[in-house]
Amino acid sequence: MKGQRVMDILDVEDIAEGMRGQAEHCRRNDAPVTASIIIAQLALIHGPTACGQKIAHWPGKPLEDAMPLRLTGGLHHLYLSGKEPRLADIYEGRVTDQDAIDRLVGDVVADHDAQLLPWFDSPPQTNESGRSASFMAGLLWLSERVGPRFELLELGASAGVNTMMGRYHYDLNGAQAGPEDSPMRIKPDWRGPPPPQAPVEIVSARGCDQNPIDLTDDNTAARLKGYIWPEMPARFERMEASIALAKQDPPDVAKADGADWVEEQLVLPQQDGVTRVLMHSIVWQYLPQATRDRITTAMETAGKAATADKPLAWMSLETNRKTFSHELVIRYWPGGEEPALLGRAHAHGAWVEWFEG
Repeated sequence: MKGQRVMDILDVEDIAEGMRGQAEHCRRNDAPVTASIIIAQLALIHGPTACGQKIAHWPGKPLEDAMPLRLTGGLHHLYLSGKEPRLADIYEGRVTDQDAIDRLVGDVVADHDAQLLPWFDSPPQTNESGRSASFMAGLLWLSERVGPRFELLELGASAGVNTMMGRYHYDLNGAQAGPEDSPMRIKPDWRGPPPPQAPVEIVSARGCDQNPIDLTDDNTAARLKGYIWPEMPARFERMEASIALAKQDPPDVAKADGADWVEEQLVLPQQDGVTRVLMHSIVWQYLPQATRDRITTAMETAGKAATADKPLAWMSLETNRKTFSHELVIRYWPGGEEPALLGRAHAHGAWVEWFEG
């Protein structure tokens, strides 16, 4: 019994360490309020709420699972829906003392315990159109190497916000792309030289997700807004533009297992002169290792069969778990089998640091 108790304490300490790491990640990405909400969740571990016990007995890795951001999304949703006005003091900056935030979050969780508990059931779907700036820069780079026409396959597409990237207008340090009359304007702070000014034509785009979100449904769209960090009003503006575009023409997002879907897509007929591109952003960490291995094997196998007329590319914007930076990496076949690190980006697209001249 004594040994079991020590193990329990060690487990809680590991969970707390992961949560602090998530809070630090938020601070590094200009989200100090979100960080303080995460730190406040630590006080729930030894409390009586079901949410607190869920945190205390989390079976996986809190940071890799983005566990603290699950409850953070639920709390923000309560505020945005008008069900919990007390949180306004935190989100609007009137309460900044961490002890006071701990008490307020604890009171809110206690009062909405049953309503918040289901938010732990799935990872945050932080679908963010700002990440498409990195993807478009990657396509501009690829255009000079494999040609300008692309078929996009988005893994972990969530609501399909980035699946719709062909409908957005981009200004990437002067490099322009996308329709001029688009209501979605993507212009991140740019560091480094601009990407190539090359032609890009997105012939088709489709995606998959285990739990797709329907942007045309007001309730599910509201849930997605809950995951947006409150410090970033520009993200809300982009989300509203995404919702408007989805209501005009919904993105093509299938409910499917990621590995199954990728394997199925790779054997479909491919047009000559069109590069098939698998792309994903901040999703790889949520996939089981077996799923990652299957996708990697499928891509490398398909890559060996790729030709100059039917190229294949793999474009990812994922978190380097050692540095917490989000890195744009591309592989393509034939000719670019080795991963090319093209740049880094803010987690939600506020800035892009481009390495290529």
